[in-house]
Formats: sequence, structure tokens, C-alpha cells
Amino acid sequence: MRLRKKWWARPEFEESSITVVNPTDCKGRWKEVFGNDNDIHLELGCGFGSFITAKSVNNSNINYIGIDLKDEVLVYTKRRLEETFKEAGKEPNNVKLMRLEISTIMDIFDKDEISKIYINFCNPWPKGKHNKRRLTHSRFLGKYKTFIKPDTEIWFKTDDKDLFEASQEYFTESGFDIKYLTYDLHNSDFQGNIVTEYEKKFSDKGMNIMFLVGKIK
Repeated sequence: MRLRKKWWARPEFEESSITVVNPTDCKGRWKEVFGNDNDIHLELGCGFGSFITAKSVNNSNINYIGIDLKDEVLVYTKRRLEETFKEAGKEPNNVKLMRLEISTIMDIFDKDEISKIYINFCNPWPKGKHNKRRLTHSRFLGKYKTFIKPDTEIWFKTDDKDLFEASQEYFTESGFDIKYLTYDLHNSDFQGNIVTEYEKKFSDKGMNIMFLVGKIK
């Protein structure tokens, strides 16, 4: 998705209390950032924020961090969070957003800081020479293993069959058990799915949504 540069986006995004401007300063200190010992769940590629907003406003006992690369995306996630929490009569104390190139994620989190990871409709990088850029690739799973707790689950959704089947191999070879898998999430027995913007778009076109849960051994 190519977005036109919005010069106002970064200043607005960075002035919010939801935003972490210098995330490298928080490595090993995320419980201090949130001010509690609650579990921290991480969404990689939070897009326009429907998923992390629904999760955080309905689960005050869990802390959430959303990561994306573009100010032009994150500023709308920030707005959605602020508006939704206001409508619910709550303060967004359990959610943070940050701009980050995910390949540098090991600079942000320390051992056992994250309890769950969500990856929703990441770039499939279909060309073979680009496969290592996939957020489910073994290269990235190895990075996540440096900061997730034992028994952590990674929830992964996609509309891309090639990426989904390759990801099953990535998870297995990286030391994860696949605890749940479906090629048709919306007609499965899985409970508690939150439909994202991309998910609705693809589903409305008649495309199957594929989903798996990988758990670290």
C-alpha cells in the first residue's frame, strides 16, 4: 500500500501519550512504561488499528503494543484508539504505539517481555529473493524468540495461500508447535476472531482467510 506523505502526521502522532517516540530506551523497562506487571501483547503491523483497538479497550488487564512503519498509518490508529477509549469512558493506559522497522525489533524488547504476538495480513513478499522479509520467516521468528516468554503463542492471519503454507514450515523449523490451523477461518470453530480492515476487504471478495496459532515449545 503506497501512501501519500502527510507532513502533519508525525507531529500529531508523536504528541500523543499513546506514542512511544524512543522505543529503544524502553528495552527491559516495558513494565515501567505501563506502570504494572500485566502481560504485554504485541501486534506487528497494526495498520489502521481496528484489531489493537478492539483488543485493548476490552482487555484492561493486558497491555498492548502496536508497531507499524508509516506515520500516515499510525496517526489514524492513534485517533481510533483515542476516540474509542473516550466513547467507552476509559483512558488508553494499556496501549502504546511506535514507529519501527520490524527487522530492528531485538533493539526494543528484552528476554521474556512479550506474552503473545499477533501478525495480521503482513506483506507476503512473493518473490523468492524477498521471502526472508516475511514477518513469519524463520529469520524473524528467531528474533521473536529472544524476547517472548515460554509458551508464548503467535497468532497469524493471511489471505495468501503460498505465504500460509510456507509459514507452517517456518514455524515448525523454528521450534514452534502449530496448535490450531484453518484454511477457512470464518467457517471454522475458532472463537474470538476480530475482523481487521484487510480481512473484511478480502472476505467480501469471497477469499478465504487462513489462520494458525504457533506456540513456542
